Amino acid sequence: MERPEPEEREDLLAGRHPVLEALKAGRAINKIIVAKGAREGSIREILGMARDKGIPIIELERVVLDQEARHHQGIIAHVAPVAYVEVEAILEKAKAKGEPPFVLLLDGLEDPHNIGALLRTADGAGAHGVVIPKRRGGAITSTVAKASAGAVEYVPIARVTNLVQTVGMLKKAGLWIIGSAMDAPQPYYRQDFTGPVGLIVGSEGKGISPLLREHCDHLVSIPMGGKVESLNASVAGALLMYERVRQVQAGPSTPQ
Repeated sequence: MERPEPEEREDLLAGRHPVLEALKAGRAINKIIVAKGAREGSIREILGMARDKGIPIIELERVVLDQEARHHQGIIAHVAPVAYVEVEAILEKAKAKGEPPFVLLLDGLEDPHNIGALLRTADGAGAHGVVIPKRRGGAITSTVAKASAGAVEYVPIARVTNLVQTVGMLKKAGLWIIGSAMDAPQPYYRQDFTGPVGLIVGSEGKGISPLLREHCDHLVSIPMGGKVESLNASVAGALLMYERVRQVQAGPSTPQ
């Protein structure tokens, strides 16, 4: 019989890099479980840091770790749930840095690998925070954390009840809301991404919800030259975020 896949949990980090980044970031860790005999490479560094911080270390057979998480690489950390922030805290972060706010909003994304990849790109592109919905979206699980390559420890994440209301609040705060849509007539490289921006990336299949589309100031598309109609959500989001980086550093080429 095949062993059932372990349930995704928000209080677990699985894998060497996510656990190491959590230790470096000072995240509250209740205990670390390591597979018996696993002492090579970064696991040695992780265990050393855990001992320095007084974090309990439990050694168990690898099969026990298999039951708790997939792709654990011999180590699992039991952590406090992700400390979500308020949207206002994201705007305050931008203000404290003297920068126009740049906020990424994820509408309906459920694939943890896409969410993690977008968090990683958001960190690299200098986003001040990411907003995810409590419904029509995925939680920050161990798979998300691993896919984010540790970015989940550094990017402020707000989890909101109503994305439409949040967009309204961001607009009142002076942000221009730009949404990604396959059928938008304007290609993304003709849109001005400089200044205060809220960028919405929709779900892998349905895109941005119709109601949220109505609240966007601009809709942009990514030109496709092949048979496939759209890009993976994390790839599309990366293109748009780094178009903003390009424009901020060099100035927009043909702004709207």
